[in-house]
Amino acid sequence: MHTLFRAYAAPLNALGLIVAIFGLLMLFPLAVSQYLGDGAAKAYDMAFLATLLSGVALFALTRRHRRDLRIRDGFFLVAATWAILPVFGALPLLSYLPGLAPIDAYFEAASGLTATGATVLTGLDGLPVSINLWRTFLHWIGGMGIIVLVVAILPLLGIGGRQLFKAETPTPMKESSLTPRIAETAKGLWVTYILLTLGCVLSLWLAGLDGWDAVIMTFSVTGLGGFANHDASLAWYGNPLVEFVAMMFALASAMNFATHYLALSRRSFAPYLRDPEIPFFFGVLALSIVLLLVYLMHGDIQADFFTTLRQVSFQVVSMSTSLGLVAHDYSQWPMFAQLWLLFLGSFVACSGSAGGGIKMMRAIILYKQVLREVIRSLHPNVVRPIRLSGQPVGEGVLHAVLGFSFMYMVSIVVLTLILSASGLELVTAFSAVIACLNNTGPGLAAVGPAGGFQALDDFQTAVLAFTMILGRLEIFTLLVVFTPAFWRR
Repeated sequence: MHTLFRAYAAPLNALGLIVAIFGLLMLFPLAVSQYLGDGAAKAYDMAFLATLLSGVALFALTRRHRRDLRIRDGFFLVAATWAILPVFGALPLLSYLPGLAPIDAYFEAASGLTATGATVLTGLDGLPVSINLWRTFLHWIGGMGIIVLVVAILPLLGIGGRQLFKAETPTPMKESSLTPRIAETAKGLWVTYILLTLGCVLSLWLAGLDGWDAVIMTFSVTGLGGFANHDASLAWYGNPLVEFVAMMFALASAMNFATHYLALSRRSFAPYLRDPEIPFFFGVLALSIVLLLVYLMHGDIQADFFTTLRQVSFQVVSMSTSLGLVAHDYSQWPMFAQLWLLFLGSFVACSGSAGGGIKMMRAIILYKQVLREVIRSLHPNVVRPIRLSGQPVGEGVLHAVLGFSFMYMVSIVVLTLILSASGLELVTAFSAVIACLNNTGPGLAAVGPAGGFQALDDFQTAVLAFTMILGRLEIFTLLVVFTPAFWRR
């Protein structure tokens, strides 16, 4: 055990630092609670002290073992961070809601940090502002990634930024960076994220939300999370302008932040024109809106064309980007329309974004690989390399995409079977796994937009909490830690 501790003391030292920083982030909702006098300040006092002291103690205990992190250390640190931070993120909820089961609190915090938005809580309208603020602030922290934040603001502590950045950043092409220094890359992404956040706050406020509602919903939208401060989600406001603003910023957050950063730094729209994902991204969204609009109007689900257009447009964007906010109870739609929304959340969000799923980049590569195999069947000797933006895709990237896609499907099947064996109805089990693995939020049937995840038992809740983290870390980052080879010296 001592040998194992020494082997992983360096990533544990970095973990202590991350936990301490996470504790400092709790000062934000604590200050809001004290300013508003909403009665939740004591919950943050305890959580802040417990988190900060735990992080400082772990950092001090392992300080003499500090060194630059290797690739193995990076995987361990990223997996440990996303597994452990929900424990501390749950502390304010456990303290303020004493009847909340620990596993439910962990699920809620994991859902927040992974920007999933699935909730086990009800009575959100009656919660203090600071509690709802903390829930969506977790989206905002997790949307870009807490480790990317650490790499951005603490480049001088020898954390091994490149290994962490590559393990943390959700994209199938992790070798590229925007700047020669990985810390500068992380910092640039976070500056872009903050500017987008400020723009969303201002826009929602101008659209009619009061100040705190605008801040709370902004954290949810820009982090593509899906938590809201009302049980009816965004439908509570009944404001078409608020829905439009949420759609626009969800679209921005679902695009590659590297593209946003390059456009801002170069003061040019050219990076958007060169991004190979963007035409597919908007093309799939437009076709889906038209398809569902025609399908629902043909079925006479809605008599009003413009009302149907508004509802379909918002839900297609919300589910496709993995935002998961609800402006209309789409569980009243035919099952085909519900399944289509669930399907969109699996791949539409772009790589390098706050969204979930396999990402549009992988979907494009898979589509081109299938097309290449069809052509090879007709013309066996043809040479047809896969290209993105005119550049050939390496065989290593192609194999990584194929391997990820296989494990993605295996994860869905295995986790669905596990939930089904535990007694959960099949449609509920399948859609819950899809919603959590894609970090989308609402599923179908019992976990649909009109329901929630509070009816699940402790085992099912734990399985889905694991599923959220598995999806947020894009499967391999977490699975690597469970392989026997990882623990061999």
